[in-house]
Amino acid sequence: MSFTESMLLPNRRQFVASLAAGAASLTGSRCLSSAIADDTGDGLIVHGMSPMNAEPALPNLVRSWVTPVEQFYIRSHAPVPDINRDDFRLSVEGLVERPLSLSLKELSAGFDQESVVATMTCAGNRRSEHSLVKPVKGVQWREGAIGNAKWTGVRLSDVLKRAGVKAGAKHVWFEGLDEIARSSGVIPFGASIPLAKALADSDSTPGALLTTKMNDAPLTGDHGAPLRTVVPGYVGARSVKWLGRIVVSDRPSANHYVATAYKLVERGDPLEWSEQGPIYRMPLNSAICLPKSGSTLKPGQVSVSGYALPPGSPGVTIAKVEVSVDGGDSWRGAKITSPVRENCWVLWQASIPVNTGSNGLAVRATDSSGKTQPRMVEWNLKGYLFNAWHHVPVNGV
Repeated sequence: MSFTESMLLPNRRQFVASLAAGAASLTGSRCLSSAIADDTGDGLIVHGMSPMNAEPALPNLVRSWVTPVEQFYIRSHAPVPDINRDDFRLSVEGLVERPLSLSLKELSAGFDQESVVATMTCAGNRRSEHSLVKPVKGVQWREGAIGNAKWTGVRLSDVLKRAGVKAGAKHVWFEGLDEIARSSGVIPFGASIPLAKALADSDSTPGALLTTKMNDAPLTGDHGAPLRTVVPGYVGARSVKWLGRIVVSDRPSANHYVATAYKLVERGDPLEWSEQGPIYRMPLNSAICLPKSGSTLKPGQVSVSGYALPPGSPGVTIAKVEVSVDGGDSWRGAKITSPVRENCWVLWQASIPVNTGSNGLAVRATDSSGKTQPRMVEWNLKGYLFNAWHHVPVNGV
């Protein structure tokens, strides 16, 4: 049995057959599913055009520790809104002493500017592996819905101090200027974080940033221009793009993407949805980016490389990365080739001896608190937080 099959339920072959049948029906479509999208060039693998959802090919993803904007994944729930920068105002309201309405100029000139390098990852990264166990709805992300960037803006805590937070406040809501059509009507994408996280600034990392720049350049439309939230350590769903409104509250946001989405559920009944809290922190994770899945290898030393992501817990970093060629019976240490910081991925490389008895490669990461990626994870209805060992099947070894 191969590495991948050892992780899946018995319906795997039936599901793969249905994927192939579905792919045939998409011939001629501009939006290729992840099952058939082309990943041979320098462009992004497009999962949908309106709204745009796309990820880089894995070999391109790990060319540098800081991900170029053109190789950074795009996750949108609605088309990019048309925002006039000159008329833009950020509203800060709710449980505050002084409600604010801030222009972009007032944000840039009226507060200290801060920069941080932090990884952002979609909660659905590697969702396609959940779907191999049992079909999951949503964008069928591979392993590329992740990127590491330099973000520049103002600390959320500074803006909240300017507004004056009232007693009883416990959460901070974010609302975008996008318009998402749902059966219940048109809504913005929204998120919220605990007030304690918003105020949890350290010397190296802000609790959250109101960001205007990515890699020292103004944000692009696909990445939230003119203003977005960046919450280091939290999944990307909490870093709202096209930010237009902040509400300080005594409870989490009632927005659909907090109250009834981005939760770990199995059955999906109303009681389970209401009992589960929102997903916040990134999971410990790793992936092999080279060689590509399905590569033909010759016996001998093979160069293997990829990324590893620490969980979004304060002070926790990646401690080690290990690669296996025998299904996890034995492991060889990889060399970390990038800076090691909290809330940031590392890049790694290993030279692994491959022989004729090998049937694939696997990777796992261990963080500085001593936790190691699990061999398997439980399936969930939305396909969130898949972080089992990453397996890459190869041929000819």
